Amino acid sequence: MDRDEDVAKIKNENGAANNSNCKSGKTIESDVIYPQNFKLHIELDCIAVLLFSFDIPVLDRFDELHYGKFVGMYMKRIFFFDQHPPLGKQLIAAVAYLAGFDGEFKFDSIGSTYPAHIPIVALRLIPAVSGALILPIAYHVMLELGFSQWTGALAGFFLLCDNAFLTQSRFILMEPMLLLFSLLGLLCVLKFKKLRNHPFSLNWWLWLALAATFLTLGVCVKYIGGLTFTLCLGILFRDYWLLLGNKMLQGGFLLWQLFGRLAVLLIIPSAVYLAVFYVHLNVLNHAGPHDTIMTSAFQASLEGGLASITHGQPLQVAHGSQITLRHTHGRPCWLHSHDAMYPIRYSDSRGSSHQQQVTCYTFKDVNNWWIVKRPDRNDMVVSEPVDAIQHGDVIQLVHGITSRALNSHDVAAAMSPHNQEVSCYIDYNVSMPAQNLWRVEIINEDQTGRVWHAIQSMVRLVHVNTSQALKFSGRQLPDWGFHQHEVVTDKHLIQDDTVWNVEEHRYTKAEDQKERERELVNAEMIPMTATKLTFWDKFLELQYKMLFSNTESVQNHMYSSDPLEWPFLTRGVAYWVSRDSNAQVHLLGNIVVWWSGSFGIFLYSALLLWYTLRRRRACFDIPDEIWDQFVSIDIT
Repeated sequence: MDRDEDVAKIKNENGAANNSNCKSGKTIESDVIYPQNFKLHIELDCIAVLLFSFDIPVLDRFDELHYGKFVGMYMKRIFFFDQHPPLGKQLIAAVAYLAGFDGEFKFDSIGSTYPAHIPIVALRLIPAVSGALILPIAYHVMLELGFSQWTGALAGFFLLCDNAFLTQSRFILMEPMLLLFSLLGLLCVLKFKKLRNHPFSLNWWLWLALAATFLTLGVCVKYIGGLTFTLCLGILFRDYWLLLGNKMLQGGFLLWQLFGRLAVLLIIPSAVYLAVFYVHLNVLNHAGPHDTIMTSAFQASLEGGLASITHGQPLQVAHGSQITLRHTHGRPCWLHSHDAMYPIRYSDSRGSSHQQQVTCYTFKDVNNWWIVKRPDRNDMVVSEPVDAIQHGDVIQLVHGITSRALNSHDVAAAMSPHNQEVSCYIDYNVSMPAQNLWRVEIINEDQTGRVWHAIQSMVRLVHVNTSQALKFSGRQLPDWGFHQHEVVTDKHLIQDDTVWNVEEHRYTKAEDQKERERELVNAEMIPMTATKLTFWDKFLELQYKMLFSNTESVQNHMYSSDPLEWPFLTRGVAYWVSRDSNAQVHLLGNIVVWWSGSFGIFLYSALLLWYTLRRRRACFDIPDEIWDQFVSIDIT
């Protein structure tokens, strides 16, 4: 007798033994009296707890400071930048708008008192309602996982008793909306799984579409919602994998199943995500304090934005153009030089060229101006016809104030020794000739054409002598460099930090150097018109900035925590502390709920491993039906 026959025999014997222990004509479920209207009781209890006096205290707390400012900017249609998608802020702003909030309150500091005219109830309503809806959704999720109503009620009770959950649901925060949409998406996925025997029915399409919608809404509140989205994709993949193992199903049917699922899971999330950002970018069309993180073209598309957009500003960069060069991607800064030299020796005893410093400066300054010059011409005045610079042309960049040309040579950079130093050339009558020729490469030539345009053209300046590109290194210079950012050349040309664009632009009128200096110093840039960018241009740029600016700016702070600290609740967060008394709001979970949950995960994992090993040895302690349910909880 082979092993399969042995296993079948053991299962039959175990099944007979289990049946003999049951009462005749009854099942275990028939002895359980299920409570009625659990959902209603849970919802009423949650509403009573979360909505009772949730406008108290009327003080600005923790992240309410940031989200309140964002809501105020929505009211004024002022562009702002945040590392997470805007849906949560949009929902709060919509309710605040209906309540008459004008956005004038500044949300200046944690602990500041809200004036009487601020609709604090409206501002906190969406998070509170979201928290109230989470409990019945969690209850239904437990039922879909195969648990009893008592177990579902216990899950809701644990949530209702969790201090951290209740605290976050009573303030202007994003987490309640994130949890609500994520749980709704999970519930819809579980509902969809149960329709395996009713493919392509109305309910089959409905639950799949709702799952895709709610999961995407969760991502649109915070990107961390992508974890739940990934979990649900795994559940759907396993469900389809089980279909593949069914020999009764034909190949054509399986292909239609695959195409149907993929179509819904691609089209609906894309449409929802794009719609959220379409609203965001169309509403926030005025310039604001966060503009500088975006490119010059993006700033110019905002009403009242970018000081360089002046009436009559030239478009074509030509011989004699006065320009400022902005680092296009990442940290906003401008190519800069000043009348200070690199030290003769650095702190590590390396020598420098002792040439004039070239840096990237994060503020607008007269020393950011450069003059574009053809190498074979001595004048620096724009004449008619305009001698426009094109893709592939070789130029010199002359610093507007010091009249020294941008230069590079085989000397290691100050903070990045693996790169070359960039300087403005000074003739010391030594054996170091000027190497001040740069080739203009327009990387978006297919969009803007071969002529170098202000604002629109993204260029890479390649040093002719060494074939290295002008690059923002991201490193900060010490005291001798006034803590400005380092500029180098790099042999690896194709990278974001080697991309620049002209922001401010004017044609040189005077040949005399002193007169040119007066033009630059007295230049007054007044916004007049806005340039046009398509939704796709703005959307793609904003996605890029949200992705990479987050990695640059996120740092540990006093309230940050590590994942290993979460299961056992080793630290909390002080949301608010009264200046006059010891009253405070502190984010700290219920220790019983958190510790029992962590212990439950450990216990479940241990039992799963134990019974898996037992079943491998043909010891079937648990009937197959219960075992499948036990395992499916882990998978779902």
